[in-house]
Amino acid sequence: MPIYKYRAKKGPEDIKEGELEAQSEHDAIEKIHQMGYLPIRVKEFTDSGQGAVSSKRTRSGKVKFKDVAIFSRQLASLLKSGVPILDALDIISEQIESSNFKSIIVDIHNSIKEGLEFSAALNKYPRVFSNLYIAIVRTGEDTGSLDASLLRVADYRTKQEEVLSRFRMALVYPVLMGIVGVATVIFMLVFVMPRLTGIFSSMGQNLPLPTQLLIAISEGLRRWWFWIVIILTAFVLTVARFVKTKSGKAHMSLIQLHFPVFGKFILKAELARFSRTLELLLKSGIDALSAIHVSIPVLDNEVLKGVIDKSCKELEHGGSFGRSLKSSKLIPAFMSNLIIVGEESGRLQESLAEVATSYERDTEEQMRVMFSLLEPLMILVIGLIVGFIVVAMLLPVFEINVMAR
Repeated sequence: MPIYKYRAKKGPEDIKEGELEAQSEHDAIEKIHQMGYLPIRVKEFTDSGQGAVSSKRTRSGKVKFKDVAIFSRQLASLLKSGVPILDALDIISEQIESSNFKSIIVDIHNSIKEGLEFSAALNKYPRVFSNLYIAIVRTGEDTGSLDASLLRVADYRTKQEEVLSRFRMALVYPVLMGIVGVATVIFMLVFVMPRLTGIFSSMGQNLPLPTQLLIAISEGLRRWWFWIVIILTAFVLTVARFVKTKSGKAHMSLIQLHFPVFGKFILKAELARFSRTLELLLKSGIDALSAIHVSIPVLDNEVLKGVIDKSCKELEHGGSFGRSLKSSKLIPAFMSNLIIVGEESGRLQESLAEVATSYERDTEEQMRVMFSLLEPLMILVIGLIVGFIVVAMLLPVFEINVMAR
């Protein structure tokens, strides 16, 4: 019979943790109820020490970010209006178009009905609801302000998505231009150039060096295109696999931070996201250590994760989080100094908000400048390549005209 680890409570101070045998999770919850306790968390105990993953969790799949944001706002509005959470979830589930997300909401509803807290029910779906989301919801439950917490996390995620959306939209034109430019060059080399090669060969004269180079590239592409594709694919797959390893992530993170121009942009974007997340968690009433632990995963850069984690350990042992950050060469003095001031004055939230706002403004400005320069730069590069091809094709014709005169 499976063993379930549980955490339950009878009152604010009477919290009990232990293990029990049960046929299923539902049976375990019933037994806890019979003991006179309200179950907070129930997980099947396995040899690996991890909770068993239910079939519902494994089939949670992907849920659109927009659906989660709408769900959070609707639930917050209903709770604020005095609607019980079970009724609110029923109402929302009827309006959700995604069958996958709808089944998740129904399962959350059933879990709460069986005795789990809302945050514990959300925790069954880590792919849909992040640790940040669950931590803020749990704090909202503890403080009796779940509706405000849901609105706060929905606003935060919406702002983060808006930043990513602007970045993606800014990339559309340069990427499209690059694809069209590369396709044009390949078309000219593979289809146009071979037709002219026969004409040049019939002239019976030495071709100019640019034309010879162009003919060699064209013949190489037509003759070896299969091996070129194989080599490029193998290279991309090898790099992709390496980047997924711990060592690869560390190397790529280091390269990102030291890359000319883009390095500072990436650093500020990462620190802005971390500062905004930490500010939100502190504002929600979460203690500093827990808030930092939850905020670290929002960082994509492994090097920065290591720096923040080291500073968090300093704080855990009684040191200063800001002074530990200041000892790192990666963290700008602006951020570390503001955090030190915030720690000493007891206004860390305000300091983090100022850091986040400043870096968000800087990254948006840098993004506008970079993409405004990238477009003409790409036009120039593609124009030079196409121009070289055209000149190389016309040079033999010009030489014939000169000889004819």
